[in-house]
Amino acid sequence: MEQIINYFESINPILAAFYATLFTWGLTALGAALVFLFKGMNRALLDGMLGFTGGVMVAASFWSLLAPGIEMSPGEGFTKVIPAVVGFSLGALFLFGLDKILPHLHLNFKESEKEGVKTPWHRTTLLVLAITLHNIPEGLAVGVLFGGVAAGFDGATIGGAVALAIGIGLQNFPEGFAVSMPIRRQGVSRFKSFMYGQASAIVEPIAAVIGAWAVIAFQPILPYALAFAAGAMLFVVVEEVIPETQQDKYTDVATLGFIGGFIIMMSLDVGLG
Repeated sequence: MEQIINYFESINPILAAFYATLFTWGLTALGAALVFLFKGMNRALLDGMLGFTGGVMVAASFWSLLAPGIEMSPGEGFTKVIPAVVGFSLGALFLFGLDKILPHLHLNFKESEKEGVKTPWHRTTLLVLAITLHNIPEGLAVGVLFGGVAAGFDGATIGGAVALAIGIGLQNFPEGFAVSMPIRRQGVSRFKSFMYGQASAIVEPIAAVIGAWAVIAFQPILPYALAFAAGAMLFVVVEEVIPETQQDKYTDVATLGFIGGFIIMMSLDVGLG
């Protein structure tokens, strides 16, 4: 692990963010590839994996984003928390706007419950777009952290950025399978189901590069950018991920998955950051 951190310290931060999110995309693709091995997915397993995703995202929002953002903000008392409040609010509002505009369908919901503007797009496309919504703030968060390291901000470390990428990658693995398998059940070929599943995470490297570049180019925005990513991620958890786990009888499994995801992400951030 130390060699990996040293490598990321030695390369351009934008390139580092790109490589890190290629890793997270790769684990999504690996998870989606399970569609070649299995004919179906146990509903309890799906809800547990979705809960795990939510736990990772909530832990990352605080330990990797909000806490460092507040720590590096100037001032004392209420003044010190202003960048976090502003950035967090804007991040949540940004995802709120995307949620209202982008056509998508939650994994465990009926087609009549699709959200966003009305469109004739097929269910498969809407499922992929729903997971793409999850992945935008995740890629942005990784890029912002790498940009913060390059800008020399206290509280932003390569170890923390690598820990965040690992945590997001871990929850992307089951997420890829959670997309590809429902699509396969609709009669789509295994190969096309895999392609749809991995495509949901392609947005992560794009968002990461944009986030890293923005922080390097406009250094004072880093505390705001960290909180922005946190707000966007928590909006996704509350509006998208948690409701998806509450549609069947396995809510306890989803809750335990959430706890496990939170513990793993917290441990990674503290241990490596």
